[in-house]
Amino acid sequence: MVSSALYPGADIKGHVALVTGASSGIGEACALRLAEAGVHLVLVARREDRLVALQRRLRTYGVEVHVVAMNVADVDDVARLPQVLPSRFAAVDILVNNAGLALGTAGADSIDMKDARTMMDVNVLGLMAFCRAFLPGMKARGKGHVVNLGSIAGHEAYVGGSIYCASKHAVDAFTTSARHDLVGTPIRVTAVSPGAVQTEFSVVRFRGDKAAADAVYKGFRPLSGADVADNVMYALTRPTHVQVCDMVVLASQQSSAKGIHRSKL
Repeated sequence: MVSSALYPGADIKGHVALVTGASSGIGEACALRLAEAGVHLVLVARREDRLVALQRRLRTYGVEVHVVAMNVADVDDVARLPQVLPSRFAAVDILVNNAGLALGTAGADSIDMKDARTMMDVNVLGLMAFCRAFLPGMKARGKGHVVNLGSIAGHEAYVGGSIYCASKHAVDAFTTSARHDLVGTPIRVTAVSPGAVQTEFSVVRFRGDKAAADAVYKGFRPLSGADVADNVMYALTRPTHVQVCDMVVLASQQSSAKGIHRSKL
């Protein structure tokens, strides 16, 4: 972030951050920005090969990086994580709950319940499990910051988004409740809720149909993972008495979940 002699922000150099969904997209972008700021990292995702490649890249910033290949929906594994992390990484100061996905665009009358369970397990229960696992340590140490990646879908519902919207509304409610629960502590709780972001998200949603995924972003410039990571960094680097509660971030040609102005080609 741009530093200011008139308004110095928080220095997070030397802190330890855990980022879920770190193997691509917003999570990868967050990891890069955190490493640039001198933050040591625990990277969590399913794809170990990508995590290892990112680990090598991040170490060029002079920070220490530990990778954990796991499914964030396995809440028992998540619960054990604070005890099995190497001691250098056990005291997590920053938790970035980024892992999430959408599967399909089925209406409420035709939901695939297997997809529904996967979305709820990853987007909601996984996020809750990481908070449950690492918040006690933050409270004991008297410092910490939780950043939950929400979505515009957590602020408004739309056609074809029944389960995904429900999951992100749950994230928004949980984040707000957590902020109330922790108001008597120094721990800050932030939600960053982006609109259209061009990552692997739509490719996953359309089950590998790249043409369908590309059509989502046709005719306008969507956000990138780096754009969202920049907002995460803004929240993390405010002075410690300042808590950024919720950031809704849209592309310049987007006014709502489905309100997008597309230029004619």
